[in-house]
Amino acid sequence: MFNVILYQPEIPPNTGNIIRLCANTGARLHLVKPLGFSLEDKQLLRAGLDYHEFATITVHESWADCVACFKDRRLFAVSTKGTQRYDLVDYAKDDTFVFGPESRGLPPEILGSVAQQHCIRVPMVPGNRSLNLSNAVAVVIYEAWRQVGFGNGE
Repeated sequence: MFNVILYQPEIPPNTGNIIRLCANTGARLHLVKPLGFSLEDKQLLRAGLDYHEFATITVHESWADCVACFKDRRLFAVSTKGTQRYDLVDYAKDDTFVFGPESRGLPPEILGSVAQQHCIRVPMVPGNRSLNLSNAVAVVIYEAWRQVGFGNGE
């Protein structure tokens, strides 16, 4: 199934919501340090409810450690700077999606390491800065999951 990478996430409730999303879609969650919170944070736990035990979560010490795990998979960088609309891509079940921290998005070195056609964006009204991170992850993962037929979903 899909992999979701949160690069240096900052806001515990967003990550908690994404844990719950991953548990309910079968996506695997990867967190890249430094994290802006403890994995025992009350807000993180509250947002994730009791879904933590149903989610597959891996914490990586660095971006280099994380990206090495996905060298044989397609990696999509999700960013307001993406050139390709997320809904115009044909996804496969092992695709990986990387999202940046809430306050600043993905850094140029990560965006520059991904093929331009794999830098995707979720459309917004002109002049707005960004969507909430957990909402953006949900939009992208559900579109990718829809494309592969909601495998194992009811």
